[in-house]
Amino acid sequence: MNLSPALRSSLLGGNASGLFIQALGIALLALSAAAQQSSLSGVTEPFVDVTLSAPVPGIIGARKVKEGDFVQPGAVLFELDQRYEELEAARRKLVVDERQRDFQGTETLFKSTKSVSKDDRDKKEAEYKIAFTEHEMALEQLRKRRVTSPVAGTIVELHLHEGEACQSYQPLARLVDTRQAYLICNVESGAANRLKQDQTVELEIDGGEAPVRVKGKIHFISPVADPASGLIKIKALFENPEGRVKPGLAGRILLNAAR
Repeated sequence: MNLSPALRSSLLGGNASGLFIQALGIALLALSAAAQQSSLSGVTEPFVDVTLSAPVPGIIGARKVKEGDFVQPGAVLFELDQRYEELEAARRKLVVDERQRDFQGTETLFKSTKSVSKDDRDKKEAEYKIAFTEHEMALEQLRKRRVTSPVAGTIVELHLHEGEACQSYQPLARLVDTRQAYLICNVESGAANRLKQDQTVELEIDGGEAPVRVKGKIHFISPVADPASGLIKIKALFENPEGRVKPGLAGRILLNAAR
């Protein structure tokens, strides 16, 4: 605060006046600090944010979705070229069917007529089990040629088109679920101590013509501080079924409204 020389002289005319001014300054600093801690700033993130890839290399044979599509768990997003794997699975199925018939015939003879030895019966059983396992392995290799969604969500990024080559674990798609979202703040320990697990809080999220206010709950308070910054991570979870909040925007936990 800029004071005129006359006013400064008047205020500091005596020792009592000087002490009063000092106390007033301390009080103003305390009020300023309290005002600064009336909210905790952070950034919103989707409840689910996953990047999907294929565990094997190949050529993109089909892209089943487009950006903006909402998919359910198990939905096929990409198919790699899989003609060889389909033929191998079909061949293994023929083998397992043949081994099963051999084993069942031998089992019948062993139980009814005893015309075959137990060793022969056990050998046929082992051959059938091996063929069955090899068929399952062929089916698993075929399944690896399909990239499926592990959760429900919206496709926000697709990286390759049909005919393009992909490597193992190369990012192919990004999927988010914004029906719920987090507001993540990194705060000092004093501010973190004012919150507790499952506490209801009011959140204010930037965006649009005016900030959006929503109710949330404290979902996570880190038990440790970041060694570099000394800050503690706090995550507040809130419902966002209509997509009013676009995750990625800044927001605040309003401490004065927390309860």
